[in-house]
Amino acid sequence: MSLTKSPPPESPQAASPGTRPPRGRNAVRAAGLLVSLVLLCVLLALSVALGAKALTLDEVWAGLTDDTSGSWTVVHDMRLPRTLLGLMVGTALGLAGGVMQALTRNPLADPGLLGINAGAAASVVTALSFLGITGFSGYVWFAFAGAAAVAVLVYTVGGGRGATPARLALAGAALNAALFSYVNAVMLLDTSSLDLMRFWTVGSLAGTRPEILESLGWFVVIGTVGALALARPLNALALGDDSARALGARPAEVRRGAMVTVTLLCGAATAACGPIVFVGLMVPHMVRALTGPDLRWMLPYCAVLAPVLLLAADVAGRLLARPSELQVGIVTAVLGGPLFLYFVTRRKVARA
Repeated sequence: MSLTKSPPPESPQAASPGTRPPRGRNAVRAAGLLVSLVLLCVLLALSVALGAKALTLDEVWAGLTDDTSGSWTVVHDMRLPRTLLGLMVGTALGLAGGVMQALTRNPLADPGLLGINAGAAASVVTALSFLGITGFSGYVWFAFAGAAAVAVLVYTVGGGRGATPARLALAGAALNAALFSYVNAVMLLDTSSLDLMRFWTVGSLAGTRPEILESLGWFVVIGTVGALALARPLNALALGDDSARALGARPAEVRRGAMVTVTLLCGAATAACGPIVFVGLMVPHMVRALTGPDLRWMLPYCAVLAPVLLLAADVAGRLLARPSELQVGIVTAVLGGPLFLYFVTRRKVARA
């Protein structure tokens, strides 16, 4: 019998040959985040340069810098606000999806699939139709209330602490269908509000006004700071409540903070451009393959790559239907539907 001791698991000799040292992994993640930022800048430029109306690069530049140019209205007053809205809404939805998946430990958690966006939409439609509130600063509070109410309801109907991914998805799907049926019924009954709501309910970045961007910006900044601050506590919570407490986290407070953050991000995004689905589902899954489950890296990636996806979908919708356009909510639904079916049919999700 050999007396030679095998090296402990944490020693370099025991590590598998393909395992990178933590410093090397972090360098790769940092490089990937830098590449993602460059890609975001490219999409921002494309969103300003491309649209339903074809413009040369000289016309685009003149539209940004010369208020006497014939392209000023198209570029500065229409495309630039639309691009900034896509940046803020994409960041909000990507972070909300990442936080929700971490909080519920559910790979199918998404503000759209779990009905949170539908709750915000139903509340806003009620404010528009029955209370006559048309300004963003007025109905954004209704969006927050609707998003929060549905988040609590889905968690309760799905089984509370005993909720599984399948039960949460079913509860969210049922509430999502019921709430959008209500939204459609209100739109049909209130013909005076139909034109105002028909593009908003499918998710659109068009028609953005500067006051919406200014109001939305504060909510997104606060929600982004809150989501990034939750990265370490949510990492601890993934180990279980007892382990999280041993690491200094307070599970109940972390969950409450996460729900407030998701409500803030989803409510503001939905109030600004309507319910846009699948962005919060697709991006965290793509990011997790690059960063692993560590939310300290995953959430910053979500904040950068979600607006990349949203802006790419918006540009595609403008180019594919020239001289008209497809709303961005339609494009993301077309892209996200097959991906959702793929995740649902995966063995791990089906067994949950």
